Amino acid sequence: MSNYKHLYWIIFVATSGGLLLGLNIAGISGAVNSIQGFFNLTDHALGIVVSSLIIGSLFGAFSSGHFIEKHGRKKVLVFSTILFAISSIGCVFSQSALALVIFRLIGGVGVGIVSVVGPVYISEISPPNKRGMLVSFQTLAIVTGILLAYIFNYFFMDLANGWRYMLAVPFAFSMLVMVLMINFLPESPRWLIANDRKKEAFDFFKKAHGYELAIEELHDIENSISLKVKKVSLTYIFKGKVGKLVFLGVFLAVSQQLVGINAVLNYAPIIFAKTGVNENIAIFQSIFIGIVNFLATFIVLRFIDSKGRKTLLIWGAAGMTLTLAYISYAFIFNISNIGILIAILLFIAFFAGSFAPMLGVITSELFSNHFRGLAVSFTSTVNWLATFLVLQFSPYILNNFGGAVLFGIFAVSSFLSLIFIKIWIPETKGKSLEEIEKELF
Repeated sequence: MSNYKHLYWIIFVATSGGLLLGLNIAGISGAVNSIQGFFNLTDHALGIVVSSLIIGSLFGAFSSGHFIEKHGRKKVLVFSTILFAISSIGCVFSQSALALVIFRLIGGVGVGIVSVVGPVYISEISPPNKRGMLVSFQTLAIVTGILLAYIFNYFFMDLANGWRYMLAVPFAFSMLVMVLMINFLPESPRWLIANDRKKEAFDFFKKAHGYELAIEELHDIENSISLKVKKVSLTYIFKGKVGKLVFLGVFLAVSQQLVGINAVLNYAPIIFAKTGVNENIAIFQSIFIGIVNFLATFIVLRFIDSKGRKTLLIWGAAGMTLTLAYISYAFIFNISNIGILIAILLFIAFFAGSFAPMLGVITSELFSNHFRGLAVSFTSTVNWLATFLVLQFSPYILNNFGGAVLFGIFAVSSFLSLIFIKIWIPETKGKSLEEIEKELF
C-alpha cells in the first residue's frame, strides 16, 4: 500500500529549494530603481547587477550535472541553500556595485543548481501517473517565492535603505530550508541503484509507492542502468538520437526565456512606470503579477497529467503570442496603464500554465537515467544563458526603442515556439521514465 503522505512531504522539502530560487529571482525587482540611484548606475550597469544572478546560474547549472552524478542529489541541494544564505547576507552589506554583483553571482550558482537538481530529483522519486504534477510543484514553489518577494518589496519600499531589506529576505528562508533538507530529504532511489545501494532504494519505493510497485520500479531501473555505461562524457549527449533529444530540450529552454518572462518579472516596476504610473503604484501592481503567476500555476497542476504536456504548451504559446502582440500594440498607441496591466497579467497566466512547469517536466522525462543529470544540466545552462541575454538587453531596448519593440520581439519568439512545439515536441504523459526511454530509443 503506497503512502503518498510520505511522498508529498519529501516533495515539499525538495521543492523548498524552488522557493529560494523564486525569492532570489524576483527579490531585486522592487529594488532596481533604488540600486540604480544609490550606486549611480547606467542602464547597462544596472543590467549587469540584475543579470549577475543569471551568470552565476550558468555555472551552477552547468556544473551540477557532474556533481549530482558523483555526490548524489541531496548533498548538492543542501549545498545550494548555503550559497543562498551567503549571497543574501552579502548583498545586504554590499557597499559597492561590484560587491553586489559578486554576491549575486554566488546566489546565482545556487539558483542554477536548484533549477537542475529539483526537477531531476522529483522525477526520479515520482510514480508515472503523478509525475507531471509532482515535478510541477517545483514551479509552484518558485512562483510562491516570486509572490513573496513582491509582497516583501512592497512593504519595505518606503524604508530607508529598503532595498537592502528586500535582498535580506532569502537569508531566513535559506536557513529553514537547509534544516529541512538535512533532516528529511532522502537520496534519489535511481541514484542509489546506480551506485550499488539497491536496498536503500527499495526501502524508499516500498514506503512511498507500495511493495508491488516498488518491485516493478526496482526491476525496470536495474534493467535500464545495466544496459548503459554508468558514466558518460559531455560529448555523448550531442550524438545521434541522444543529440536530437537534447536539441528538443535546448529549444524549449531557449523558447521559455525569449518570450520575455524574466524581463517582466525583474523589470515589472520599470515597465509599469513607462505607462505613466509612479514608482509606488508600479511596485504595488507587481504584486498582481505574483498573484496571477501563483494561481495559474496552481490551477494547471490538475491538468498536466490528464491533458498532457504538449497540449498545454500549444495553448500557452498561442495565448502568449496574442497577449504580447497586444502589449506591443498598446505601447505604440499609448493605451492606458490598465490595458497593459491586464494584458501582462494574461501573459503571465498563459506562461505559468504552460512554459513555466513544462520545461522541467519534459526535460526530466525525455532524458534517460544514464545521462539525465548531464542533459538536464546542459539544457538548464542554455536556459540561464538565454535569461541572461534577456535581462541584460531588455532595459536598453525598453529605454531606447520603447515597449513596442521589446514586446514585439517577445511576441515573434512566442509564435515561432508555437510552430516548433506543434511539429516536434512528443507527448510523454502517463509513462514511466523507462517506458519513455524505450519509445524514444
